[in-house]
Amino acid sequence: QVQLVESGGGVVQAGGSQRLSCAASGRIFSNFALGWFRQAPGKEREFVAGINRSGGSTYYADSVTGRFTVSRDNVKNTGYLQMNSLKPEDTAVYYCAAPREYSSLWSSPRPKDYIYWGQGTQVTVSS
Repeated sequence: QVQLVESGGGVVQAGGSQRLSCAASGRIFSNFALGWFRQAPGKEREFVAGINRSGGSTYYADSVTGRFTVSRDNVKNTGYLQMNSLKPEDTAVYYCAAPREYSSLWSSPRPKDYIYWGQGTQVTVSS
């Protein structure tokens, strides 16, 4: 199995930027697609972005398209979520997640398709 650990959260002003990292260990990172999700208080966990195993294909939720960029470095075993033009409604706990090894579900918006999850990192956007 693969272990995922997010970092990079914090408090940022509206309009600002933040970069989240997702460090992977335990298995060959490039064998896993990667998804980013977020969950705000009282709301369901929602898909933010996904990236395939090679990093050549990405997919975004409409709410973040044009503002967020997902990437990965398979040498460093790390995934990234660059968030620009942040809004107060982006405030949430952000999670990285991976489906089963070699899965093609890199763009699935359904949390149930991901079996490995990090512990989450809080992002708070102040207005």
